[in-house]
Amino acid sequence: MGTWLRHRLPERVDIAAMLAAGRFVHDDGSAVLEHETYTPHTFVWFHRDLPDEVPVPGQIEVVHRDERLLVVDKPAFLSSIPRGQHIRESVVVRLRDELGLPELSPLHRLDRITSGLLMLATERRWRGPYQSMFQAGTVRKTYRALAPVRPDLQLPVTVRNHLAKQRAVWQAEVRPGATPNAETVVELESVLDGLGVYRLTPRTGRTHQLRVHLLGLGIPIVDDPLYPEVLDVAIGDFSSPLQLLAAELAFTDPIDGSQRSFQSGRQLPLR
Repeated sequence: MGTWLRHRLPERVDIAAMLAAGRFVHDDGSAVLEHETYTPHTFVWFHRDLPDEVPVPGQIEVVHRDERLLVVDKPAFLSSIPRGQHIRESVVVRLRDELGLPELSPLHRLDRITSGLLMLATERRWRGPYQSMFQAGTVRKTYRALAPVRPDLQLPVTVRNHLAKQRAVWQAEVRPGATPNAETVVELESVLDGLGVYRLTPRTGRTHQLRVHLLGLGIPIVDDPLYPEVLDVAIGDFSSPLQLLAAELAFTDPIDGSQRSFQSGRQLPLR
């Protein structure tokens, strides 16, 4: 088993030390031994070492809580789910502990650097009905963004194109000529200190859709570290939040048929 673990896991994992400490275990909790005979289809369990994480500033505001749903207002830079370098500093890990909800799970995606409303299921049994709303596109989502004003840009406008995002590539790309898979309605609500406050209504939910669509209109979102160019921003630099806010959610509840709507308490510009 020791030989197999060394083959299976990255070199940076100290297999010998973890085996000696009994940190690899079988389903029954018994320790995996260095010279134990390898058996196919065996499940081995362990907790990986977590790096120290820089605490993310800002509070997670609870907008709504009931038996089935939790709606929170997330600050920028806080990951929705534990992944990569962000484990403890994520909405799910923080709130599972703080609220005593061990099965809490998000029902849709919200980028780490995006602020605003995130909806979660309090228990596993409620995930299906609510997650299906997002998959079917029946949840009405409204975002607001701070971006330059172009006097020659005719608004409102509906942006439709084909977006693709490759793994290990930071930016999404537009594929001209391909069947559209992304659509956003863009409206200018007001002008604030020379910048436009835009109301964005996505009708699809592609990765980085809003950021790419505004870039394509020549009005990239203020303080975007990926568009138009990828910036080298330190993981602990919280000084310039992306000026994109998930502002509103509205839908018909699939369980009881009631009309639900929620609004973020945050305002642009985000500090």
